[in-house]
Amino acid sequence: MPHAEHSDFAKPGVQTTKPAAYQQALASLESLCDGQRNWVCNLANAASLLWHLHHSLPQPRESSRPAGNGNGVNWAGFYVRDPCAPGKQLILGPFMGKVACQTIALGKGVCGTAAVGRDGSGRGETLLVRDVDAFPGHIACDGESKSEIVVPIRDAGGKVSEVVWQPDA
Repeated sequence: MPHAEHSDFAKPGVQTTKPAAYQQALASLESLCDGQRNWVCNLANAASLLWHLHHSLPQPRESSRPAGNGNGVNWAGFYVRDPCAPGKQLILGPFMGKVACQTIALGKGVCGTAAVGRDGSGRGETLLVRDVDAFPGHIACDGESKSEIVVPIRDAGGKVSEVVWQPDA
């Protein structure tokens, strides 16, 4: 049975490192997903783990973000391929953070581009965008987001089935 301690990355008085936090998140996610075949449950727990992981980490020294905002992550979650519009769009999946765009066209914005790849091949690619305002066709679901990391997730056949999106304020 899952317990809330899976999302306790920071112990009082102990500084968490990014590699240690990611190792803990992966172990927690494997435990939470063990025996659970429902994708909504699994992605919801993954979004929560990512959210709490990033909020447990110290701010980078060069950060201009307000204190108390962890690493500045204001959203962590998933967009999935829309079965009602195959090959056309992603729909909002489980997430933590601010309200988000409900659909994103494939090939548009950072998420849609990551899902199909910059070359449009459909293979997808991980995108790290440090300045979203400089990204051609950026979709501003949240005007406070200044950077994004988008990672395509492939199904057993190698097809991109969803993307994880982590904008950074």
